Amino acid sequence: MNNFRFCPSCATELGWVHDGERDRLRCPACSYTHWNNPTPVLAAIIELSDRGGQLLLARNAAWPGRFFGLITGFMEAGESPEEGIRREIAEETSLQVSSLSLQGVTDFQRMNQVIITYHAVAHGEIVLSPELVEYQVLAPEDVKCWPAATGLMLARWLESRGHEPQWLELPRV
Repeated sequence: MNNFRFCPSCATELGWVHDGERDRLRCPACSYTHWNNPTPVLAAIIELSDRGGQLLLARNAAWPGRFFGLITGFMEAGESPEEGIRREIAEETSLQVSSLSLQGVTDFQRMNQVIITYHAVAHGEIVLSPELVEYQVLAPEDVKCWPAATGLMLARWLESRGHEPQWLELPRV
């Protein structure tokens, strides 16, 4: 959902125009166009080398219920995706990454995001940032995937390691 109403350049109220492909918000005063491009988000399937290859899942303070997911964060200007996920892992868990490999890229339409997922082998003492409130360390065969974006990437990673993914039963909305 788009929540832009005013031009960030001149503060004029934006209006909808059709550009030949789709409707976009444009400023009638200065022609600023709000493109509404997806935001790149980084995610990590963290395998703990000093805990026998167990996986780290965490619960974000902003998430409802007791859902545990991958470590995620936004890429910052001036950093590569690899630098960004290393930074996010260090900031959110205090872990150090010893190897990193691209797992896959997927869209998350509901949030207008493109998620770049990595498999990270990491080590160290887990110390959560205030952004995260709880974590779980699980054997790969005990992890339950969720049927969206990062959960699908996790399922693909598990399959590549010879594990049949288990799935969370989500409440019907």
